[in-house]
Amino acid sequence: MSEIVRMDVNEEWAHSGIIKAGDFYYLGYCVGNTDGTIEEQINGAFDHMESRLALVGLTLENVVQMDCLFRDVWNIPIMEKVIKERFHGKYPVRKSIQTNFADRGGEKGLHFQVDAVAYTGE
Repeated sequence: MSEIVRMDVNEEWAHSGIIKAGDFYYLGYCVGNTDGTIEEQINGAFDHMESRLALVGLTLENVVQMDCLFRDVWNIPIMEKVIKERFHGKYPVRKSIQTNFADRGGEKGLHFQVDAVAYTGE
């Protein structure tokens, strides 16, 4: 059995940003541009995801599953537009969930977060 490797650890939040277990990497709490529009936040979250994947030599093409969290789930079409632009036809399975974020920015703060699973194929 392979070991579990935790990376991008935040002690204050008691959180690992990326964990390797077997041939899979698990990414949590990918967010970005939290002061921007919903499209800017979605792109910022995928930028954050890409930077974490780059730490282990992977790209968005390695992502096989995503949980997409929205403050307003009716913004799904904006996310789909961004996914088409960034994933180039290599789409992961996904689910979309509406939630109230515990964010200091309140209504003007966080509107989108994505968690993901990436496959290494090692």
